[in-house]
Amino acid sequence: MKQVVEEWLERGKHDLEAAKFLHTGEEYSDVVLFHIHQAVEKYLKGFLINRDWKLKKIHDLELLVTEAMFFDDEFQKYLDLGRKLTAFYYEERYPPGLITYYSKEEIEEILEIADEIINELKERIE
Repeated sequence: MKQVVEEWLERGKHDLEAAKFLHTGEEYSDVVLFHIHQAVEKYLKGFLINRDWKLKKIHDLELLVTEAMFFDDEFQKYLDLGRKLTAFYYEERYPPGLITYYSKEEIEEILEIADEIINELKERIE
């Protein structure tokens, strides 16, 4: 595995672990979702770079999932996750507007799907 790919995966791992740690608390669901978004983004970029994809400095997970589909059609099932996390990312990271709070259940559902895509990405890299 290329060193740069390992670096993307390690950074993604840190974001995923931060999201899970923060999720144990009762507040800041927006920050938890930010770290979930970042983790999925970094794992997707690591997967794509491992396939000689030229890095694009974007945060659109739907687009990154679409790029991953060129290498494996199975990733199509994660387009909805990509849309949801990308919409959240832009809504929450760029004011004006109130911070949206999400329930523990909503976060757990998103985290479960994020774990699933991350595990599939790791399997296809190794």
